[in-house]
Amino acid sequence: MATVRVQESATFRLDEIYRYTRDRWGRDQAAAYITGLFASFDMIERRGVTSRPIPAEFGLDGYVYRYQRHFVYWRRLSDGDIGIVTILHERMHQIDRFRDDFV
Repeated sequence: MATVRVQESATFRLDEIYRYTRDRWGRDQAAAYITGLFASFDMIERRGVTSRPIPAEFGLDGYVYRYQRHFVYWRRLSDGDIGIVTILHERMHQIDRFRDDFV
């Protein structure tokens, strides 16, 4: 079974998500949302989330799926593991924010 690796830009986004959710709805809700995100990462290998290819204009081979209000971008790494590339809120302009994470 593949290991899930959260890459640097995704780690930054997870921190943002936690802080925003905690400040808006409290620690319990923030912890529950982050825990749910990590549970969804673990479901990638078992095809427990419905992923689609990342659009070509993003410039990265990989996949994206929706978790509640966020889009999770991931790819298969050269060793077969799963790399969580970034996590973007549904209201963000996806391609611009995606490029911000990789420029």
